Amino acid sequence: MSKSLARVERALLEAGLSLQIREMPGETRTARQAAEMVGCALDQIVKSIVFSGADSGRIVLFLTAGGNSVQPERASALAGEPLARAEPADVRAQTGFAIGGVAPVGHKSAVPAFLDRRLLDFDLVWAAAGTPRHVFSCPPAELLRITPAELGDFT
Repeated sequence: MSKSLARVERALLEAGLSLQIREMPGETRTARQAAEMVGCALDQIVKSIVFSGADSGRIVLFLTAGGNSVQPERASALAGEPLARAEPADVRAQTGFAIGGVAPVGHKSAVPAFLDRRLLDFDLVWAAAGTPRHVFSCPPAELLRITPAELGDFT
């Protein structure tokens, strides 16, 4: 088991969830790929969009429904500073995950996060589990509970 996958599994267990992490037969790097592999609606996929603070350099995570796009101006307002796309090396250094497998939990360091309200429209959502081939599902209210995310309007 990869270190990234193990961190996600540990974070889920520590949060009191005994969710099954599933390995998909193909990649789930994009929301569309994940929805096809899982067999769910595109918006049931939790996309992890990572930005970097233009002033602070800190990583900020936006958990959004698969069909939605993060609006940079709205995201910057929530983060309290201008944002730019994060460099892959910074994402890995601060979260412990490579782009395409960034999970909403199990980060190496504390990462500010915001959750798209659209995800709350579903009974179940699917998120990356630390690799480009592993996912887990949970009710969106539980996802909000176990992450440091705040609800936000950024799409």
